[in-house]
Amino acid sequence: MDFKQNQQNPNPHQGDTRVNIQQLGQLNVPAVDNSIHVMTIIGQVEGHTVLPPQNKTTKYEHIIPQLVAVEQNPNVKGLLVILNTVGGDVEAGLAIAEMIKSLTKPTVSLVLGGGHSIGVPIAVSTNYSFIAETATMTIHPVRLTGLVISVPQTYEYLDKMQDRIVRFVAENSNMTAEKFKELMFRTGELARDIGTVLVGKDAVKHGLIDEVGGLGDSVNKLKELIQRAEKQLH
Repeated sequence: MDFKQNQQNPNPHQGDTRVNIQQLGQLNVPAVDNSIHVMTIIGQVEGHTVLPPQNKTTKYEHIIPQLVAVEQNPNVKGLLVILNTVGGDVEAGLAIAEMIKSLTKPTVSLVLGGGHSIGVPIAVSTNYSFIAETATMTIHPVRLTGLVISVPQTYEYLDKMQDRIVRFVAENSNMTAEKFKELMFRTGELARDIGTVLVGKDAVKHGLIDEVGGLGDSVNKLKELIQRAEKQLH
């Protein structure tokens, strides 16, 4: 039985090589440092409503088990969160941000391309945050698309949800709640009703993100935080 299996697949790694060629266009994939877990938040954060199949999404039910595993796995020393998101479900985004914030292991985020809307709380939920020089972040009021608001309770719910976002960002960044609200409602700079856009250095200048940088900076910072955490344990 084993002989037949070996005849059918004499090289057990052949299947992995074929996948690498199909997915990455290369034969060998560089070895990854398993002590750092990389999590990507891309496209639209999908929550309680399933988005159309043509949409690029990050499903929060896939992210939460990853975060639990990062916390429980002793081999994982730190988490790197890479964002390029247009936003999405507010409840799901805040759930992800709260879980990242509550991790006991060092965390670093990197905004590439964009970290818009609910991506803002996720970006600031880590111990340290970076943004690429050309990346942008959009701050805007909470709103519901395609739903007719007809009862006062709905307005109150939106206000409370908005307050949760403002409070979370203020507590986890160097931006005050007043400044965040000012950018949120600054109608003179609203770009086609999508909100106030902060580009790279502007996000750092306003205290939303810690530093302008790229992948190398993010990985080096995370390694620095991991070393610091290990020294404190000893």
